[in-house]
Amino acid sequence: MNSSKKKWFYLIVLSVIWGTSYILIKKGLKGFTPYQLGSVRIVLAGFFLFLIGFKSLKTISRQEWKWVALSGFVGSFLPMYLFAFAETEIDSSVTSVLNSLVPLFTLFVGLIFFRIKFTRNQLLGVVVGLFGAILLIVLGKELNPDQNYWYTLCIVAATIGYACNANIIKSKLQQVSPMGIAVGNFACIIVPALMFLPFSGFFKADVVSGEFFWSSLGYIVILCVLGTCIAKVMFNKLIQISSAVFSVSVTYLIPIVGIFWGVLDNETFTFEQALASLLILFGVYLVNKKKKSA
Repeated sequence: MNSSKKKWFYLIVLSVIWGTSYILIKKGLKGFTPYQLGSVRIVLAGFFLFLIGFKSLKTISRQEWKWVALSGFVGSFLPMYLFAFAETEIDSSVTSVLNSLVPLFTLFVGLIFFRIKFTRNQLLGVVVGLFGAILLIVLGKELNPDQNYWYTLCIVAATIGYACNANIIKSKLQQVSPMGIAVGNFACIIVPALMFLPFSGFFKADVVSGEFFWSSLGYIVILCVLGTCIAKVMFNKLIQISSAVFSVSVTYLIPIVGIFWGVLDNETFTFEQALASLLILFGVYLVNKKKKSA
């Protein structure tokens, strides 16, 4: 499979995996608090990654460790807690839509801090896709007026973290293997997560004996293996064989999958939201259509 086909394959697979992550977070929150869910997710994902890729840490040089650590905190540690907090108030489908802010922030973070050029088509595609995402959000708010939309700020902060992470990997970690980046990320963030775990009340008897403890833990395990371990390695590889902007275009497809799972879980989805979703897909096309650089 050539690089062009491979990057599209990764994009589609990642959209399915990460689009499913939001419903898994929602189910996990039935038995855990956001602090507990985020900490357990990091610890389990770190454990799985160490088992399968510990030797890949050798691909990281001493000078690159600072970027690996920064990548881990902005691209994994903070978003895992922020999305958990957001879904205590906002539907999983709306959360997946808000994640579409990532390409917009990726463009400007890359331009301002890393001097990465982008094309007019990429900028137009981000704007079109973002407009579709905003339309979906507005429609979702009208359908769910009882939800606290201040929690969307958690998702905005997480998307900025994802954008910074994509640019860090593309600009500073091109020589590190995708597995090495993933394992290195969690080697840096697993210690603070382990420190948070006892303070979160995870080991209290009422949590372990709770009605949803084991089912929620099962959802988190699936989330860790697919949504964190496998997907993170694939995403790192996608960034290296494409561009930072193309790689985060996965966030345009994630809402489609997220809304699908939300509907199955009795969340409301209208015809108008379907049209807005098509607008997002058109944004993906524009982002990846070749044109002269701005």
